[in-house]
Amino acid sequence: MHCPVCGHDCVTDAPALLAELPGRFAPCPDCMGLVYDKRSPPPDIDTAEPCPSCGKRFIDEVFAAIYRIMAEEGDLAGTEPLAAAATPLVHPGTALRRAPYLPPRSLVLLSRSVGERAAARLVGEVPEVRGVVRTDAGTPGVRDTDAAPKEYTLLAGCDVRADVFATRRGPIVVYKQQSVLHVEFPRGRNEKILSLEREIARHRPQTFVDACSGAGTLGLAAARAGVPRVIANDAWFAAACWTACNLRVNREFLGIEEVTMHRAYDDLRRRPVARDPILVATAAGPQEIEVYQGDLRLLPGVLPPGIDLTALDLFEKEDAGKADRITRAWRTRVGGAIFIP
Repeated sequence: MHCPVCGHDCVTDAPALLAELPGRFAPCPDCMGLVYDKRSPPPDIDTAEPCPSCGKRFIDEVFAAIYRIMAEEGDLAGTEPLAAAATPLVHPGTALRRAPYLPPRSLVLLSRSVGERAAARLVGEVPEVRGVVRTDAGTPGVRDTDAAPKEYTLLAGCDVRADVFATRRGPIVVYKQQSVLHVEFPRGRNEKILSLEREIARHRPQTFVDACSGAGTLGLAAARAGVPRVIANDAWFAAACWTACNLRVNREFLGIEEVTMHRAYDDLRRRPVARDPILVATAAGPQEIEVYQGDLRLLPGVLPPGIDLTALDLFEKEDAGKADRITRAWRTRVGGAIFIP
């Protein structure tokens, strides 16, 4: 599938991605790798090359190579611990029982220290690195349509990657561009999905709304659970775009016959934060699925009657007053059951 960030084939249909997953991060019989102390600089020894048999390399060896390039370019002094170089995000993200052996282009790096020269070298010289993102304070996205949005900086490569989440009906695959969307790495349990599944079992909804969809995890999980109509919305362009993209990625699991894109990625990017909801994508098949970009406070104006269940996964859930005001307004205008996952 065409990648909207780099134009290559970074996005794979869910069944194909999952077919490769069982052995993706496992070593072959010829693989070897040293375990380094993450609290110290890497030792002054040559790092191992990728395995000649399978092309994978142990993550500690990869990180030692990353650390040395950053030190050579002056981004690290050489006295920092190995873990200070970057935060690794594997592609695809899945709950791992042991440290991975990495195949080519399977790692997106998030780092506050990395510069442009080092980033270019990391993508060019370390075969496992897929993309390099420079981070700073804050979380990518938009907290409110009246506030300035937040993005990190993609310095080199492509930062599109997928996460695989378990649901009671089977896995879902959620792609995202990591410089513009928050990290939501899979663990053994996903409390938000479990919360959604409890609410679906309790209310048996015919229509579910995910009013702050992010990259679409809860909407996809609701569709996977068989809810007849799912409506996803987010004010942030990247969230709406990747929710729509993930409908295509998971269409075989959902029985979707066709996904129609009403807005292109570049169009959405030109208006990164939307107030009045616009229709981004629709999916046709046994279920109806719609994706909007807009302020959740204005979303009731485009919703059909009879909403049974709504998830309000607010960016600032710790602001109890704001969450209560939004919930009360939604209950008055839309009705149905409401939960904050």
